[in-house]
Amino acid sequence: MAQVDEIAKNVFRISTYIKEFNLGFNQFLIKDDEPLLYHTGMKAIFPSTLEGVKKVIDPKTLRWVGFSHFEPDECGTLNEWLEIAPNAQAISSLVGASVYIDDGALRPAKILSNGEEFSTGNFKFKFFHTPHFPHNWDGSHLFEQSQRILFCSDLFHQEGNLQPITESDITEAFKKTLINYQKGPFANYMPYHTDTQKYVEMFAALKPKILCPMHGSSFKGDGEKAILKLGEILKETLGPSN
Repeated sequence: MAQVDEIAKNVFRISTYIKEFNLGFNQFLIKDDEPLLYHTGMKAIFPSTLEGVKKVIDPKTLRWVGFSHFEPDECGTLNEWLEIAPNAQAISSLVGASVYIDDGALRPAKILSNGEEFSTGNFKFKFFHTPHFPHNWDGSHLFEQSQRILFCSDLFHQEGNLQPITESDITEAFKKTLINYQKGPFANYMPYHTDTQKYVEMFAALKPKILCPMHGSSFKGDGEKAILKLGEILKETLGPSN
């Protein structure tokens, strides 16, 4: 069953741990006038994710579904959510809508431009299109401005069945995970490219107070410092000299 925790005011982390992968899969539910689910989870965990959402809201009232990029744990059950919630709509970049959503989803996406702001009621979001960061052409991120929360997808990926949120450093756990992946079949799953450092500096400048990764603990603290450290780890582990 999914574990449901309120990690910030009206922000709920719904996490399902899969022992075989030693990995938690996190979805984030924003309880607001127009509820938003960030990450859908893959089909295997849909029942547990659905039960987790039911603990917070009526799933039929879901209005928005967001995710970073086309991948099963990010958007594998998009259509299941669109079936449950008749007014729900995916949010995406033009690239995401063009290469996946508007062909594969039950309803067209709401297209957001890079830097565009939108509101779900009390929450004020800013959308960033970040190709190949963490990966995929359609890669994007969502930043909630009132509580300064960055929904950062696979950035800060940590293995293990971890606590919902921590004020302890998560960059070393991310580095360990990245190094472990480099030794196996999942090597180079995050590309390091000419725009990587630009994106690192852009997100650090937002000075987030909470970081919400897809895998592992969310982090509460100096998000600017953590993101700059993440940039160093990416360069050290994945950069051109490696």
